[in-house]
Amino acid sequence: MNRWRWLAGIALALGAAALISLVNSCSTLSRTVMAPPEIEGATFVGDRVCMDCHSNISRAFPASPHARLHLEQAGLTGQQGCEACHGPASKHVMVGGGRGKFIVNPGKDPAACFQCHLDTHAEFNLPQHHPVIEGKMNCVQCHDPHGISINAKMLLIRDNNLCLRCHAQTVSQGMGSIVQPGHIFIGKQDHTALLAHGACWSSGCHNAVHGSNINPYWFY
Repeated sequence: MNRWRWLAGIALALGAAALISLVNSCSTLSRTVMAPPEIEGATFVGDRVCMDCHSNISRAFPASPHARLHLEQAGLTGQQGCEACHGPASKHVMVGGGRGKFIVNPGKDPAACFQCHLDTHAEFNLPQHHPVIEGKMNCVQCHDPHGISINAKMLLIRDNNLCLRCHAQTVSQGMGSIVQPGHIFIGKQDHTALLAHGACWSSGCHNAVHGSNINPYWFY
């Protein structure tokens, strides 16, 4: 009995240590330690250099949850984490900047986002999902990675209008006794009574927004 208690105690201690290590490395409030994207031949320049061209983003970014990102290996002061997602920027600066020039753009390639958001990456690999990994849409169509938006989950829009930018909402003209005029349709589904329950995801309907294992309408 004592032997089993000893083994159980060891297993519990190891489990707790692993959990603490995971939390400290990935989700501490003060910083997140991660491996940034690589750009061959480039070195880190620090956020103060980024501010020279991207001043609007740089001023707003410290209030973003992504501002917790920190690159210990860069060894730079005044750093908020731009290069944690965009990669070392020396070559980008050398050529005078420009979209996609020696810099990683997570808006076009979600790989940089998936380095930290492992659970979301897994959801996008479920059988039913928004076509992000296929390159037909990207993370920034729904989320503001710089945190300039004040909405939860860094959503660009806090309500149904976020979904309606792609999923058209129409008002029926009436179809005899089957559909009354004035009913609100999203796709082929009558949503007239459903819209009163909240946003598409917060209403308890389409809450598997990244991907579902069983349902094409992203229900769990």
